[in-house]
Amino acid sequence: MSTPHLTLPKTLQEAILYFASEDNCLVYLVAKRWPDGVICPTCGSKEVSFLKNQRRWKCRVDHERRQFSVKVGSIMEDSAVSLSKWLPAMWMITNAKNGISSCEIARALDVTQKTAWFLLHRIRYAMQQGSFEKMAGQIEADETYIGGLARNMHKDKKAKKITGTGGSGKAIVMGLLERHGIDKSQKIIDTIGTEEKKASRVRAKVIQNTDRDTLHDKVKQHVKPGSELFTDALASYQGLDPEYVHKFVDHAETYVQGNIHTNGIENFWSLLKRAIKGTYVSVEPFHLFRYLDEQSFRFNERKVTDSERFIEVASSVAGRRLTYKQLTGKVEPSPAWQN
Repeated sequence: MSTPHLTLPKTLQEAILYFASEDNCLVYLVAKRWPDGVICPTCGSKEVSFLKNQRRWKCRVDHERRQFSVKVGSIMEDSAVSLSKWLPAMWMITNAKNGISSCEIARALDVTQKTAWFLLHRIRYAMQQGSFEKMAGQIEADETYIGGLARNMHKDKKAKKITGTGGSGKAIVMGLLERHGIDKSQKIIDTIGTEEKKASRVRAKVIQNTDRDTLHDKVKQHVKPGSELFTDALASYQGLDPEYVHKFVDHAETYVQGNIHTNGIENFWSLLKRAIKGTYVSVEPFHLFRYLDEQSFRFNERKVTDSERFIEVASSVAGRRLTYKQLTGKVEPSPAWQN
């Protein structure tokens, strides 16, 4: 397979022109998936030959499924959508600050809304940033509620869903934000020029309730002992002091006391809700964690370029297959979703 010498795209316009060619798409994905040469996904052999007319490879070792494409074993497996539509869609959702709806993708790529919806969820799978490394340093913890406003509901629907006050009938999301950069209250000197300034990073998970055991478990699962933990005055956070330097601010009195605040994670909540309300309008609780993955990825990678964000997602498509039955809950999803 010959490799064309082309400049990789840096903007959406360049991406659309570059990935209009199926050959360019294939070469790009092969370079990301198999940088040291194409490998048979079944047996791991490098003894493969390229079938130019089919844009597939054939393994020379005798076994089942000797022929394979670049889509096999990736989020694109068994998809009839061409690579020239997959990659522009990946660019758009990766770099759209407030997300992009399946209806808009359907119109832009000339596919059905159902196809676009399935495609976007599989791209969100590639955007998932599962990590076993715990957060450390200064950590903000907070929770929010996702769901429709009672005043916008039909009377019958409101009677079924709203049985209490506040977050009743809504999905609960807990977020942890690891701070980076300058803390002016402690007069830390900015070292731009000698050390790269990092951006704060966030993790968000759907939780069943805001009980003490639930919140403590999530903090201990994701935050390194000895870290400074900043929360609001919710009683469920009390009792973390032996393992963490826990400081809280009572929002009934003030929102900031020196460096004690949760403004960083609350900023993430505003971005998340802007995307949900402004772009997606309504998100089923069953799929909410996928939208959290999407928004967390863009927030965590906000300091890099559009091209760099796209490259990171394109490099993560392999080993993350998601079927329609898994997506719609007809069979159990892959354990990787819960990382």
